[in-house]
Amino acid sequence: MADDLESLLGDARDTANPVGTCQVLRADERGELLAAGEELLTRSGFNAEFVPARLGGRLTTADRLVRAVRPVFRRDTSLGLGYGITSLMAAVNVWCAGTPAQQRHVGGLLMSGERLSVAYHELEHGNDFSRNEFVARPDAGQLRLTGVKQVINNISRAAAFVLFARTGEGGGPRAYSLLLIERDQVDGSGLAYLPRTRTSGVRGVQLGGVRAVDHPVPATTLLGAAGGGVETALRSFQVTRAVLPGLAVGSVDTALRTVLRFAASRHLYGGTVLDLPHARQVIAGAFTDLLIVDALAAAACRGLHVLPAQSSVHSAAAKYLSAHLLTKAMDDLAVVLGARYYLRQGDHAIFGKHLRDLPVVSIGHASEATCLLTIVPQLPALGRHAWQDPAPPPPSLFDTAQTLPPLDLGRLALSAGGRDDLAGLLVAGQTQDNQLDGDLGSLRVQLHTLATDSAAIPPPERGPLAGPQTFALARRYTLLLAAAAGLGFWQTAQTRGNPFAGDPRWLAAVLTRLRGHLGGHTEALPTDVTDWLLRELIRRERDGISFDLNETTVLT
Repeated sequence: MADDLESLLGDARDTANPVGTCQVLRADERGELLAAGEELLTRSGFNAEFVPARLGGRLTTADRLVRAVRPVFRRDTSLGLGYGITSLMAAVNVWCAGTPAQQRHVGGLLMSGERLSVAYHELEHGNDFSRNEFVARPDAGQLRLTGVKQVINNISRAAAFVLFARTGEGGGPRAYSLLLIERDQVDGSGLAYLPRTRTSGVRGVQLGGVRAVDHPVPATTLLGAAGGGVETALRSFQVTRAVLPGLAVGSVDTALRTVLRFAASRHLYGGTVLDLPHARQVIAGAFTDLLIVDALAAAACRGLHVLPAQSSVHSAAAKYLSAHLLTKAMDDLAVVLGARYYLRQGDHAIFGKHLRDLPVVSIGHASEATCLLTIVPQLPALGRHAWQDPAPPPPSLFDTAQTLPPLDLGRLALSAGGRDDLAGLLVAGQTQDNQLDGDLGSLRVQLHTLATDSAAIPPPERGPLAGPQTFALARRYTLLLAAAAGLGFWQTAQTRGNPFAGDPRWLAAVLTRLRGHLGGHTEALPTDVTDWLLRELIRRERDGISFDLNETTVLT
């Protein structure tokens, strides 16, 4: 599907291509979603990627979903968000908690090219669901809606939207439910759309909102049982937090490709920019960080299938670290591009668009702080149990040639229960390379220290009131988890004979970058590793191959 979609999108640099970079930038300047892109995706049946195969769609595994959708994000982040991913965020709640009839209905909407939206946010409260004020008050077989939801993607264009609302008294999690609201239930008075909100990034995305004043809807609009809204949302978040980082990799792929072309062609100081040591380190480092994020995101996606009880921490870690590392990589690449990075026309303008758009993908419905707050309460149990004598992760977690069991959302747990097989790979992982094993040994020491510190977190620090030191523990955890994912994919690549991902220099680059991130600084890659990574980048650019672990065909 990825190759087929890439072919449909065509050559990004062809100025006559209606979905090429030139037209993407023009639509962005107008603050519009690229109409030709939406038409192309509708013709290709793109929404089938979000519908389970049992309902006639193509959604089978989370990592396949990432591979299928990533070409759109390489081309235009706004199109990826504005056409499809918000529909996925909404639909996962339906696949998780909806009745068979609701699931068939929503599947039919998507397969016919319609959009869905999901209304969680209230600007006053952000991601703090416990303080949401939108009410759905039970009343004689109906629910009466009162409240406001803002900054909701595609709300006015959606055939239906999932609404998070208070249906009970008090502030506990059982006081909230999800509703499935149809477009024809919006009457313009009792339930009305709010004006569009403009943004600096993803300018074409249609952000709006809804306002309700004692508006009646049937009780059958409930999605799942009353009071089950928080639990359903938290399960759904595990899927989208695993998927979104892999899609963000596509945006950074194009940005890195843009900078590489500039550095290879721009002459300065008797050579090219790519000959300068600083530029070489930045570009090779950004490539490595992209691969680190890709490895952790892929492990999180595959873990939804083979380690579902542990996915709450793995998906949150992937979502946090992708935002942290990819944003830093883009900022560093902007320095190499120089003044051209903020130009909004010309050969390099697409870099600036991806730079503006990436934070929206990274935040999505969950900021970095929110993801860390998913991890923080679980650290004490992980420290006492998971990292002491962990079970080895299943080989299928890293081996993309192995078939995964179907995605069963009911198996996703709200807590890992003190288990973490992925991070446990660091405890026993060996490479038979003295240098690499030394690096892994130092990471094992860090994991042991993290376990001790996490087990000692006092109860008041295990929630939103946690201080900087506790948040720092959660950040350290995400970096160590990324090292485990890198090791797992490297071991599998060696077994499969992958000449790049199985090369010791790839793992050396991953461990060096992560060691620097753990220390709060940028650690220079060895010169021979930098040279090798740049040769690989130049080869992929020349041959039209993606910069991620999948190495698919690209036309950008």
